Amino acid sequence: MYAVFETGGKQYTATAGDILFVEKLNVEPGEEITFDKVLAMGGEGETTFGAPYLDGAAVTAKVLKNGKGKKITILTYRPKKDSQRKKGHRQPYTKVEILSVGGDAKKKPAKKAAAKKAEAAEE
Repeated sequence: MYAVFETGGKQYTATAGDILFVEKLNVEPGEEITFDKVLAMGGEGETTFGAPYLDGAAVTAKVLKNGKGKKITILTYRPKKDSQRKKGHRQPYTKVEILSVGGDAKKKPAKKAAAKKAEAAEE
């Protein structure tokens, strides 16, 4: 079973046991964290998509460490102007291990009208 979830403005695909580098989270190493913004879940020939998120689906992960990525160098140069600037940047990240992917995946209705239609269909 796999899930596509959102954190830090980015989307990640995960299965149980995966190790991911996500955008920095304010969580200490060793703690567990739950990502509840699950966009899609799939497995065994069946895929469920949310609108935009799945209701009741979650991805649980354990934080392994917080760190910084490799340094990148940014060079700005303007010819004939005797102007140049050199900067460096290291992007912070959080390394997580996916413990479980699951939950009962129910779609959230996109709009109120769709919610009324879904309730009428269930009755």
